[in-house]
Amino acid sequence: MDAASPSGSALWRRLLPLLRPHLAIGLVAFLGMLMEASVAAGFTALMQPLLDDALGARNSTVIAWLPVAIIALFVIRGVGVYVGDYGMAWISRRVIADLRAQVFERYLVLPSSHFASQSSGDALARLSFQVDQIGQACTEGLKIYVLDTLVILGLLTVMLWYSPVLTASVLLAGPAIALVIRLVSKRYRRISRRIQESLADVTQIGQDVILGEREIKIYGGQQEERERFSKVNEHNRRQHLKVTATNATSSALVQILAACSLALVVYVATRPGQLEILTPGAFTAFMTAMLAILPSLKRLTQAQALIQRGLAAAESVFAVLDAEAERDEGQHAPDRVRGEIRFEGVALRYPGREESALERIDLAIAPGETVALVGRSGSGKSSLVALLARFFEPSAGRILLDGVPLADYRLAALRRQIAMVGQHGVLVNDSVARNIAYGAGRNASREAIEAAARAAHAWEFVAALPQGLDSTIGERGAALSGGQRQRLAIARALLKDAPILILDEATSALDNRSEAEVQKALRAAMKGRTTLIVAHRLSTVEQADRIVVMDAGRIVEIGSHAELMARQGAYAALQRIRDMEPADADIP
Repeated sequence: MDAASPSGSALWRRLLPLLRPHLAIGLVAFLGMLMEASVAAGFTALMQPLLDDALGARNSTVIAWLPVAIIALFVIRGVGVYVGDYGMAWISRRVIADLRAQVFERYLVLPSSHFASQSSGDALARLSFQVDQIGQACTEGLKIYVLDTLVILGLLTVMLWYSPVLTASVLLAGPAIALVIRLVSKRYRRISRRIQESLADVTQIGQDVILGEREIKIYGGQQEERERFSKVNEHNRRQHLKVTATNATSSALVQILAACSLALVVYVATRPGQLEILTPGAFTAFMTAMLAILPSLKRLTQAQALIQRGLAAAESVFAVLDAEAERDEGQHAPDRVRGEIRFEGVALRYPGREESALERIDLAIAPGETVALVGRSGSGKSSLVALLARFFEPSAGRILLDGVPLADYRLAALRRQIAMVGQHGVLVNDSVARNIAYGAGRNASREAIEAAARAAHAWEFVAALPQGLDSTIGERGAALSGGQRQRLAIARALLKDAPILILDEATSALDNRSEAEVQKALRAAMKGRTTLIVAHRLSTVEQADRIVVMDAGRIVEIGSHAELMARQGAYAALQRIRDMEPADADIP
């Protein structure tokens, strides 16, 4: 275990609160396991009367009640197995559901920087596979420990009853078996971490292939993807084989130690003094109990793999639950702002990067003003608008909205003032109407949804769908074209009716005709709203009140289209590049 990793006991202390609400069902399950373990001990104890009294002495009373006792024992065992298995399964699924809900809830409040620093495959693995591993460790692994410990205690009681001397001989192997279990536990924990990391890689590559199948085909990347997947898949296979090898080795060691105990028992039992004490039936009962302990010892050793996988998963999942959520300490929560925005000495440096994305940004935007941000790729345009929505916090300086620092706003209240259309409109696998009304829920009327679709020039294709607004658009809007998806995203922003509108490459996926139609709708939507337009194509920003030209994270020019063209500076240079490119080309 790494020095920085929490101990197993520390992880269990965090897991136990998940089990505590289900204590009543746990006690019922424990009762079932106790019944099952008692039958195992009781059946071995029957060996002595069976051999000595029924078969040896032909005792009619014993012959009469023995079959009934056997049937009763296995009826009790059947009830115990059902109660124990069902009770622990119920607790397992409840724990998994509760923990998965906690992880999902955490994902909803983590800052954007968290998701920028890890792969989506890793995030999905924690939500699905790793949570399952924790549930199994808390219940199935715990059940094995409780049940087989009870079985071993019951069988040891039978052995003590018939021969304390022979039982003491058996217990000599106990410390060695405990040492084996301790050693394999540490190894299981290390391997389990590697398995989870490799599974996250497998998930990530699979997701990349599924989402990027067209690019892979068109660029002939199949072989490259095969090699990437083969590498992580083979690593995953090897780690699982290490678990199997450890299981087999530990089981073999336990069996050898048990065989040594058995040999010692036979040796002691055949010494003078013991032969006179033990009857054939008593010795058979003792040996049956001892042999019945071996499967339980083996399961206890193998259960370490399950337990340690769960603890390794808990370590990973708790890292998410402990991650710092977005700071939301502000109390200012206006119903609707005027839309005055000020950037004062703002700088931004993303975690893990040496260079700054933004440096010394000073910009004032009046309520209702339309400001376009232009510049080469990587100049900081999208970073600037991301700060306004508090997806990231500035490294220096501050941003004010209506004269109030953004940090003083409640996050929900701040984001209620902003509608955003990004370069890739994110849609959910639901109906057109639900996608347009996303976030508004039942508060949006059918008429308002249709009006927003018409205003975004989306009604023409929506009405042509088989079920109109009720048509399902598929995962990530797969049933629609890029331009159609973008127009639905614009309709969603129009329906929100926020005082601040951010258009981050909002028309980049549209053809010339669709772009012209949407621009008309957007110009109408911009009236009375503060609008920030991020664009590569300069044709989309020429009508803005002011144009802010950015380069290397700094503002280099500000003015209207006419003013900047007359200045013959950076903006005019971008225009000249556009004039040399095809009509719809992006600025490089």
